[in-house]
Amino acid sequence: MNLIKVHRISHALYKRKIPILPRLFRFLIFFLYNSDIPSSVSIGKGTLFGHSGIGVVIHQDAVIGENCVIGQGITIGGRSRNPQVPVIGNKVYIAAGARVLGPITVGNNVIIAPNAVVIKDVADNCIVGGIPAKVLKEGINYDDHI
Repeated sequence: MNLIKVHRISHALYKRKIPILPRLFRFLIFFLYNSDIPSSVSIGKGTLFGHSGIGVVIHQDAVIGENCVIGQGITIGGRSRNPQVPVIGNKVYIAAGARVLGPITVGNNVIIAPNAVVIKDVADNCIVGGIPAKVLKEGINYDDHI
C-alpha cells in the first residue's frame, strides 16, 4: 500500500465527517512514510508521490491538482503570520526538497526544480528554480520535459 492510497481512504473518511479514523490514518502515514499529510488536504486524481512520499509535509488547507508528481522531502505550506496556503495546479512536477510557501498559486504544466523555494505565483507552462525561485524557462511543453 502506498501513501496516496492511504491518504485517499483518510480523505474519504474526513469528507464523511467520521472523527477518529482520519486522525488514525494521519498517524499511520507519519509512522510508515515519515510524512505529515492531513486528511483535509485535497489531492487531485492521478497525483503521485515519488519514493513513497518520504518526508513530505503539506498544510491542512493546501490544494493539489490532478496528475501532479511530488518528490520526497517537499514542503507545501504557509508562511509566518499568513494563514493562506498554496494552490497547486494540474500537471505540476515538484522535485525533491522543494518548498512551496505562502498564499500563492502555481499554474498548470509547471516544473519546480529541486530545492527551489517558491514564494511568488508561478505562471502556466514554465520551469522555476532557485532560492527564491525564478522563472528559468517559459512556454514549455510539460510532456517533453517529464
